[in-house]
Amino acid sequence: MDYKRIKTDTTAVTRKMRDFSKDTGNIYETLAIISKRANQIALEMRDELKKKIDEFATNTTNLEEVFENREQIEISKYYERLPKPSLIAVQEYLDGQIYYRNPSKEKEKEKEESTNKPVLD
Repeated sequence: MDYKRIKTDTTAVTRKMRDFSKDTGNIYETLAIISKRANQIALEMRDELKKKIDEFATNTTNLEEVFENREQIEISKYYERLPKPSLIAVQEYLDGQIYYRNPSKEKEKEKEESTNKPVLD
């Protein structure tokens, strides 16, 4: 995933609470959704960074090689400049790009629908 393309702030911004509770009706449920997505993004970013840095790994390391590896330094700087996973997750939620479901609410709806069905004789 290309996180550089996501148009989000790189610093924390004050936001309205109403924006977060309009879909779920519960701010705490929304925060749980956003935090789970932020964890997913962080894992993806960490795996991607690890793969790129592992390309430069060698069996023997010299002190000179550690300081002269400019490509590795540039990759690290690129990931440091990216927005934090929590900010990316907030932007995705506000843009409606996160799919979520609550199994307990789905069971309640099924229960209500089954009790409200008319009985035909």
